Amino acid sequence: SEHRARRTIVIAGVPAGLLQDEVMADILTIHFQMSRNNGGDVEQVTYPTRNEGVAYITFEDQEVVESVLKKDQHLLQDKRLARLYPLTVTRYCHNVSSSLIHLIML
Repeated sequence: SEHRARRTIVIAGVPAGLLQDEVMADILTIHFQMSRNNGGDVEQVTYPTRNEGVAYITFEDQEVVESVLKKDQHLLQDKRLARLYPLTVTRYCHNVSSSLIHLIML
């Protein structure tokens, strides 16, 4: 639904192939629920997606999208990961492929 799209963000830079997909989805959920990451209640994580290293996070509240986008840098951190992984966080838009191509061009 349109409303749901407004509560969704696109994450790029997820380290692919290191851990099982369910484990990585868990790590993403934890990251985006933490208040220190400006996060909030996560309704759904979509990972993996057709694009490698890309996940969608849908929050319960649209305000969380705004606060998450305000954070300068999102670093994915977990004891199961050997290092920190910087994530690129953008708004979901219906033409996702164009926003991903845009990210790659940057």
